[in-house]
Amino acid sequence: MIPGFGAGLVIPDLWQQEAVRALQQRKDVVVQAPTGSGKTYIFELLYPSLKSQAVFTVPTRALANDKLSEWRARGWDVGISTGDVALNLGAKVVVATLETQRGRFLRGEGPGLLVMDEFQMLGDPMRGVHYELAVALAPKATQLLFLSGSVANPRDVVAWLQRIGRDAVLIEHKTRPVPLEETDLGNLPDSQFVQSRSPSSPRPVFDRTGGSFWARMVGRAMRADLAPVLVFAPRRAAAEQIAQAIASAIPVRDPLRLTPAQEATAGKSLTKLLRNRVAYHHSGLSYAARAGVVESLAKAGQLNVVVATMGLAAGINFSMRSVIVTDRRYFAGNFERQVEADELLQMFGRAGRRGLDEVGHALYTNDLPRLSDTKARQLRRAAQVDWPSLISVMHAAKQRGEQPFAAAVELTHSLFSVQRVPLGVEHSLESGPRPCGLWVTDERARFVRRGMIEMLNSREEWEAKPAAESVTLGRAFVRENDRWRRALTVPRMLDGVGTGNLCRLRGQNHYGRELPVATVLASGKVALAKWLKKAIGARVVGPNDFDTEVRARLPDLVKPGTIVDWTMCGKLISIRLDYANVPVNAHIDSAGNALIDPPERENLPDVCRGCDQLEHDKTVAIVNSPTYAWRHLGLVEPDGTPTRRGMIFSFFHGGEGLAVAVALEDETYPIDELVFDLANIRAGPRFAGEDSPMGGRLGILCQRIYVRADYPGYLSIGVPVQYGAGASEVVRALVADPRSKHKLTNDLLRHGDIERALVEWRSILRHIVLAPAYPLPRWTELKAAAKELVDKTASPTSAVDLATLIPWQQRAGGSDGPLSRKAS
Repeated sequence: MIPGFGAGLVIPDLWQQEAVRALQQRKDVVVQAPTGSGKTYIFELLYPSLKSQAVFTVPTRALANDKLSEWRARGWDVGISTGDVALNLGAKVVVATLETQRGRFLRGEGPGLLVMDEFQMLGDPMRGVHYELAVALAPKATQLLFLSGSVANPRDVVAWLQRIGRDAVLIEHKTRPVPLEETDLGNLPDSQFVQSRSPSSPRPVFDRTGGSFWARMVGRAMRADLAPVLVFAPRRAAAEQIAQAIASAIPVRDPLRLTPAQEATAGKSLTKLLRNRVAYHHSGLSYAARAGVVESLAKAGQLNVVVATMGLAAGINFSMRSVIVTDRRYFAGNFERQVEADELLQMFGRAGRRGLDEVGHALYTNDLPRLSDTKARQLRRAAQVDWPSLISVMHAAKQRGEQPFAAAVELTHSLFSVQRVPLGVEHSLESGPRPCGLWVTDERARFVRRGMIEMLNSREEWEAKPAAESVTLGRAFVRENDRWRRALTVPRMLDGVGTGNLCRLRGQNHYGRELPVATVLASGKVALAKWLKKAIGARVVGPNDFDTEVRARLPDLVKPGTIVDWTMCGKLISIRLDYANVPVNAHIDSAGNALIDPPERENLPDVCRGCDQLEHDKTVAIVNSPTYAWRHLGLVEPDGTPTRRGMIFSFFHGGEGLAVAVALEDETYPIDELVFDLANIRAGPRFAGEDSPMGGRLGILCQRIYVRADYPGYLSIGVPVQYGAGASEVVRALVADPRSKHKLTNDLLRHGDIERALVEWRSILRHIVLAPAYPLPRWTELKAAAKELVDKTASPTSAVDLATLIPWQQRAGGSDGPLSRKAS
């Protein structure tokens, strides 16, 4: 018997004892063993002898809550940290999601023991970078325990730990405590109770896309005594449809009795299924219904069938005798994903309950996924690196007077990869600073290849061509016969400018135009020129009218020319016009002269000429490196010093800080509005309905500032990858009236969705509250607003009173007799 755990616990297996001994010898331990074999038991054996805090990290909040409840029930000193919830953080054991520990590691701090349950998350495309950096940054005094059941190359993980200076060992156990067998449902007889006939056909009709097919398959499993059965479906609607079809088609001899509290929590639809010992399990269910009712009853052996969505497979912490996977694809948010082989291994790994079943069954038929399709994951590091963490490290390096990029590169040497992870500054760090001041290889290569446009200036020298400016034509010069001349001394410069005959203006030494305006008649009256009489509205005027009215209106009629002279040639009256004040685009050279269309050439930038890295920068392949992305997004200065935007970004995960940073930069964005709009950052598309999921003030601002850029893992069309408009309005309504949740639900938006939006929003707010101070008034104001709302609201996972099982539900025998698994 193990001290501190009560009666009835067996002596640990040899491989579990070996793991415990290695941990007691202060080694880091990597454990690879099948699902359900007792990996967590290794940590539980250590609890009585823990001398410092242990942090037990799990991939999902659901698993964290599950462990908290389980270990609290044993009387452990245990806390929890999952973003939205932070309780008893000084406890002997803290159950946490890994991301909540990031700030601690960046400060160079860590617990005495860090446990990574499901360490195959190292290879996750989105979250793997967080796991990787946590290991790289963890102090050597922090002991590591890795647990997984689906990693093909655990020795590579051990080699990585040893490479970064850790004393690590592998404990590998390949035998499942409950053997797993494949069973072809097509070879099993039908249950006589499961019938699905069309009115016109005497034969049963089954549709693979509908629930009746699965009711028939589950009926076969139950007749063969293979229940309870865990069925994985690709989406919510399918899970509910299959569960309802099974409950309707398969009779139960001993209906499950529920308490009024359980019925109120589950709701009418789920309650009806539960009475038939069938349930669905998906993210649309409230936490209380999912964890407090369905999962509790499943663990107690009270349910014959649970139909769960594949998207929640990682959060399921109960096993059943048999497992069916109904599809090879499933939906994650708005995207369809292929079920990976290691995900199938995890799902089928839920078949077989230790101490209850002699064999677990992976059920299949026709082209359904089967056990032979599964394999452990070959861990490879994710394609990207953790930008925020690296920028945090760069800031710390700058504070110490070190080169920021060099600190980031040094940290990448500790990542899970034998090959170096390129950031895009390695060559510059080797060759040293250049006159251009640029360190990012891609930026330097673009700079030199973009070249420099030069123009021939008024001194016959080449210089950089500046942007065009508007100047007057009288000030400008033009190139004529290989020399610079005043623009108005060149006749062609008046082509298309004004009307009249070209003439040389008296006393001006440049050209203008002479325009006839009238002819003096024999009678003394004045006949206006054709162009003028239309403007004046008269063909002939008297001398006085001409001298007053006509002469007064002429300056406006001849613009953009300016009247500088009147001439009389016989009886013909003409005016001479100067166009020196006409605006024209020209380039101002270093001597202050305005040049129209100067000769130009393309040349290397001045700072590149004579640079010993010129040939490298002209020929190196240009890629979109992380450091170039940081420069493009305005996160770092040319030498790697984080900008204000970069500093705010570094406080967050993924692309979330990009949204917060630009919102803080917009002085017109009220903080009391922004603090609610933060709910959209992790909401996904479900809350937008028929509107654009990238809408809302925050989404529109991000798209404008980041020019709808795409950076995998950080931005998609300019917004954070999990952004979804509409959640902020729901959260605002809930904060104003917590009882309004039922009014906000519809067929697509369920209680679980609303709870999750609130959980994620509170998680972001708490993250802001705990983030470092920064000398930016709007950041300080946001931290204060976030703290006020965190204190004012409660997490759905802690605010609800989970329905507890009553004595007859805690017996595997059920309420009135043995659990019925057969539909004969």
